[in-house]
Parts: sequence; C-alpha cells; structure tokens
Amino acid sequence: MSEDQQPLVPEGFDVPRTLAGDGFRLEPLGAEHNARDLAAWSGSIAHVRATPGFAGRNWPPPEGMSAEANLADLERHAQDFAERRGFTYSVLEGDAEVIGCLYVYPSKEQAGRVHVSSWVREDRAHLDAVVYRTVSAWLREVWPFDTRLVDYAPR
Repeated sequence: MSEDQQPLVPEGFDVPRTLAGDGFRLEPLGAEHNARDLAAWSGSIAHVRATPGFAGRNWPPPEGMSAEANLADLERHAQDFAERRGFTYSVLEGDAEVIGCLYVYPSKEQAGRVHVSSWVREDRAHLDAVVYRTVSAWLREVWPFDTRLVDYAPR
C-alpha cells in the first residue's frame, strides 16, 4: 500500500464528524453538498486562489468545472474520509449554506507531515481567520497529530 493509501490517523482514533465555531460549523463533505459547494468556490475563484495554502496551486481551476466533475471530486473526498486517508469538511453557515471547505491530508511534499488548508467564499472573508484559529485549536486538542508536523498557512 502506497503512503497516500495509508490511513492518516490511527485505527482507534474516533474521527470528529463536526466542529462548531463562531459563525460556522464543519461537517464531512459529501455528494449532498455538490450544488452548494460548486456555487461557493466557483463564485470566489480568485479569492480562493489567493488564500494562504492555495496560492500557486492548480485549484480551483480558473475556468471552473461542471457539476458532474465537481461531484466526482466530492465523492473522491468522501471515499478518502471513509478510508481514513484524508478528511474534507464543508464549512457551513446556518443549517446548510456552504461557505467554504477544510482539507486535512498527508503532505504530498514531505512524508510524515500533515497538510491542512481551508478557504471561505469571498463574501465571508471575515470568517477566514476565525476558521483558521478554531481549526488550529481543534487540531491541537482533538486530533492525534504532532502539531510540529502540521502545515496550515496562517491567516
């Protein structure tokens, strides 16, 4: 099994399904979020690409993508979550409005490190630092990672 197919967390670790923060909450990203997720990032492409952790990367694609391609991406993330290889959460406002995403994955650049990134829609940019601070504390307090090995670009 290659490193990217290995579970990111120990077998006995109970992966959190939610996190409530000030003005947002997290829940695992899934197919049910497709239309709302697509609308959230495709309406803020330049903003997301300028967010720490996304600058210089190939996502989101400047030309956008079809609903079908976005759904395939969400299904891949959901499969990673189920297999404990990586964890993607929708950032929600209220009961259902998708305003961003959080990704917790093994680093592609350095074995043994954890890459964390998040984005929020441009019209919710004031929540970016709130999400960062809340998630950073959550990673320290709940997740089984050595925090010295977690890469999450500050806001």
